Amino acid sequence: MTRRQILSPQPSTSLSDNKSPQPDDASHSLPSSVHHAYPEQEEASPQPLSLSQAPTALAKHSTHLINAELLIPGRGKPMTHVTVVIKDDKIQEIHSTASLPAHLQSLPSTKVPVLLPGLWDCHTHLLGSKSFNFGPILLDSTATAGARLAINVQDILMSGFTSIRDLGGFAIELAQAIEEGSLIGPHIYSAGAAISQTSGHGDVFDLPSGFVTSCLGVRDTQANNFAPGHGPLLIADGIDEVRRAVRLLTRRGAKCIKVFSSGGVLSIADDPLRQQFSLDELRVIVEEANRAGRVVAAHCHGKVGIMAALHAGVHTIEHGTYMDEECVELMKKNGVVYVPTRTIVKVGVDHPELMSPESYKKMLETAKHHLAAYRLAVKSGVKIALGTDLGISTPTTHPLALGKSGGELTYAVSDGGMTPLLAIEAATAMGPEVLGDLGMAPKTGIIAPGYDADLIALPEDPLDDKMDLFKDPANITHVWKSGKLFKRPPSGGRDSS
Repeated sequence: MTRRQILSPQPSTSLSDNKSPQPDDASHSLPSSVHHAYPEQEEASPQPLSLSQAPTALAKHSTHLINAELLIPGRGKPMTHVTVVIKDDKIQEIHSTASLPAHLQSLPSTKVPVLLPGLWDCHTHLLGSKSFNFGPILLDSTATAGARLAINVQDILMSGFTSIRDLGGFAIELAQAIEEGSLIGPHIYSAGAAISQTSGHGDVFDLPSGFVTSCLGVRDTQANNFAPGHGPLLIADGIDEVRRAVRLLTRRGAKCIKVFSSGGVLSIADDPLRQQFSLDELRVIVEEANRAGRVVAAHCHGKVGIMAALHAGVHTIEHGTYMDEECVELMKKNGVVYVPTRTIVKVGVDHPELMSPESYKKMLETAKHHLAAYRLAVKSGVKIALGTDLGISTPTTHPLALGKSGGELTYAVSDGGMTPLLAIEAATAMGPEVLGDLGMAPKTGIIAPGYDADLIALPEDPLDDKMDLFKDPANITHVWKSGKLFKRPPSGGRDSS
């Protein structure tokens, strides 16, 4: 059992000016009430609020309170018996519940056993497809994809993930619908389309090359409705085209840039061990992205692709299947963040029906190496943020559905070797760091004054050998996004106003 030190705020002490301390390994004693929450409601599941309810659930009160028996702040030591003051969309103050100032005591409040920052999935694909095959991305109607994704984004938020970084899909357009209030979903920080070379991981090998290029290339064509770069994939070759690709994506509204620097698994005919794009092309992609205030995420499996991406100056490495000590040392030197995407590897091997035979063969082979790379990164102290690589539109009863990202925290402990507290940090405080420091990262992922009020609640303490709690969205009892309540237990729960 892994234990962490818990802080109990002293009476009459406000925590609003405290900086978050770093995690340590001291033991702690948890309040017994944290372990058995909502005993009268064991058969009931928390309910999402409707589209009309959610944005106005707390509209009559610009300031409200959350009383937590245990607060896990995202970065720093857990605290017991604290009250978080939310004003509009920000965390304003944190107090000891026992010494809450008198002027706050009459405000509406919610009592929860365990409070955490909203979770981040730092690698998703909002594609609207029902399999991992690339052909349907071009052949299916975008209206059909959008209808499926409207359900998926709500599922993601209700599972406790208040933010996602999407690395190839229709997420930019979905974010617009969410921001305007037409859909319920998480904050989305998207790359728009992932950039691939011809015959690369983003090519669709089972369709004619000319058709694929006319749809996914960087030039204006009738096939792409004279709007290149508006799909999930973007094919570019040579210095001029990769530069144009980045500019097309920033024009679309991308918050980061995604490039395939090695072959992949779900594409049919390329080799995950081989580098894709020349070093000069990769450097231009990074240079152009950085000039526009965006960092670059690099999909890479083989070492040669990883090293090329690192020498080009990318900010995150996705997958990193064949990573070794040389890769790790350069990542640490460059301050690169690793996103291991354990879910797609661990669960994907059980679902050959979702991919081509060629892809499944590659899935089995890369799965043999991924675990060692993940453990090496954790042991070596590489910065890690959690992401799943989930991207199919199915009900959340399917283990690879969008909205089933919580297992990534479980696997960070059981497979990666993280402590539970560090796994939570990798899914919260580390989330914004994948967007770099060029102006795209929000101030979220930590429960501290001045941070965005993206918060979730659990019925039990996950640090008490219960990281499996995150796997089931029903265990997320409350979800606040930008200070607004989007999910809560049925009537009879512990909310008060």
